[in-house]
Amino acid sequence: MPGSTNGSTNGSTKAMGALTVGGLIVVTAYTVALGSNGWLWFGWVVLGLLSLAMVVTRS
Repeated sequence: MPGSTNGSTNGSTKAMGALTVGGLIVVTAYTVALGSNGWLWFGWVVLGLLSLAMVVTRS
């Protein structure tokens, strides 16, 4: 059924968005507390791009 698949994808997109925002908060807190770590920021950028790709390809 197309409707149930769309609902599942929407839930996955919301979860990925929440993970991305949570990741940003964690990486920012780490940077403030302990200093910048390039690998953490790189990982967050990759996660953000994956989330963006999910939103764009959702339809």
